[in-house]
Amino acid sequence: MNIGEDEVVEAQIASNGYNSSSLDAALTGEGPENGESVLADFIGVEEDGLRLVEDFHSLAPLMAELSERDRRIIHLRFVEEATQAEIGEQLGCSQMHVSRLIKRIIARLREGMLGELGCA
Repeated sequence: MNIGEDEVVEAQIASNGYNSSSLDAALTGEGPENGESVLADFIGVEEDGLRLVEDFHSLAPLMAELSERDRRIIHLRFVEEATQAEIGEQLGCSQMHVSRLIKRIIARLREGMLGELGCA
């Protein structure tokens, strides 16, 4: 083949990447109950942060559909952590009106998120 020994060794090492094992493959002597576990018991965990990333990517287009005022209200309340009374002062309306606006905006976002889950 006219290739060097180093290249053959490198190819052999690379070929190991194509061997796979079933996640249900039994591993003897590892389990606490019957001396047997499966490979899946030792790899992979559910990452809580991943759900947040997925939610963020699902929520971003819904936020973009909101009016500038609604986005500002959500930003003030949940990013800057302003109270409803403080938001009302900035918008020139009552705290009660801000409460109703936030409730309406969140309901719209929730509906969009749940609708997206139903389509998947």
